[in-house]
Amino acid sequence: MTLTAIDPTTGETVREVQSLDEAGVDNIVSRAAAAYQSWGKTTFTERAEVLRAVGKYMRENVESLGYLMTEEMGKPVKEAHGEVNKSAWCAEHYAEQAEAYLADEVLGSDATKSYVQYLPLGPVLGILPWNAPFWLAFRFCAPALMAGNTCVMKHDSHVPGCAVAIAEAFDKVGAPKDIMLNLPVGPHLAERAIRHPAIQAVSFTGSDRAGAIVASTAASEIKHSVLELGGSDPAIVLADADLDAAADAITLSRIINAGQSCIAAKRIIIEAPVYEPMLEKLRERLAKLKMGDPRDPETDIGPIARPDLRDNLHRQVTASIEAGARCLLGGEMPSGPGFFYPVTFLADVSNDMTASCEETFGPVAVALKADNAEEALAIANDTPYGLASSVWTSTERGIAMARDIEAGQVVINGLVKTDPRLPSGGIKRSGFGRELGPHGIHAFVNAQQVWVGPPR
Repeated sequence: MTLTAIDPTTGETVREVQSLDEAGVDNIVSRAAAAYQSWGKTTFTERAEVLRAVGKYMRENVESLGYLMTEEMGKPVKEAHGEVNKSAWCAEHYAEQAEAYLADEVLGSDATKSYVQYLPLGPVLGILPWNAPFWLAFRFCAPALMAGNTCVMKHDSHVPGCAVAIAEAFDKVGAPKDIMLNLPVGPHLAERAIRHPAIQAVSFTGSDRAGAIVASTAASEIKHSVLELGGSDPAIVLADADLDAAADAITLSRIINAGQSCIAAKRIIIEAPVYEPMLEKLRERLAKLKMGDPRDPETDIGPIARPDLRDNLHRQVTASIEAGARCLLGGEMPSGPGFFYPVTFLADVSNDMTASCEETFGPVAVALKADNAEEALAIANDTPYGLASSVWTSTERGIAMARDIEAGQVVINGLVKTDPRLPSGGIKRSGFGRELGPHGIHAFVNAQQVWVGPPR
């Protein structure tokens, strides 16, 4: 099997990488297991030196590394540079904070002393998607490596160049051999990697359907997994909100990476008294965005990553319009080369319409009307997903509402984003476990209880 990268701007093949076979999978995992024997015994200081060096390397090569994302999945160059720098920040954050995050925890008991110490597990497998190739890789590997684990990265088949460059970053800075290894295989060999006896845990980011397969496979081997899956994230705008600030943030959230983000604002739920004014503010902002070549620094919206994804997006839009949604912007499939789709804005959407009940992965914003705050909350929670959310209202009211929002992340009067300092993850069909922050590094460690006698 060949892993093929197609430039979504032109539709042309830009890179082909030969997939490993079963023996190749076993060899990569065995190398990670061998490297763990020494890496797991290193100090936090030694690990931090490596992660800081990798972060420095990425910052120094931001343009060449970012270009790989632009080339292989269409990320606008200004966003690609930001992603590389954010990935470097993640490496640097865990280099700085890992020792404190994993400090021994003393607990009282009948022992002379009793405590919990956090120890590495061994090789951890990361199965990653294409939409944020560098960020999602470092969200997985930075905490795992700083905890003393080694990492095997099975990246998406459509971004093979990004995967090679991520693993090479460790080689370039002279990191200990094989602590972070690229596993260039298609989905058909992911199961073999999960089931390999040396793999101790799995981190997966992707669709809920694929996540269910990964989780069940890992569970059948009695292996821990962390899943960050899809989202149909609500953005609730109440009548007392700062409408201009809300419109600015929701517009940005919806169109980052051409809308191909799990934590983008997917359903904009607006309280009736401000419904029409908010629609107009959003329409004005969305209409100003420039779709075009992602290599152009002025471009806001690049292409959709693959033609099948664009076709599915257009199906969702068309079905929703046929069901009664009002199209305020876009909605037509463009002609010409590449996999572009225009910024589209649908109003008068209901939760049973396709563009609302399914996850939309593209620059499609949908607005729903709620009579009051209680109905807005009910609409927000009426979804099988529970990843991220936002609410625009007074601070006190937003804090009170957060407890009733069924999501792993609630942002009050701000932009939904991931941050190395804060845990990220979902509930319901959006997954389980947490990445980032102190919770992320605790995901892949042995919380070992130590009881020291004699008893008191």
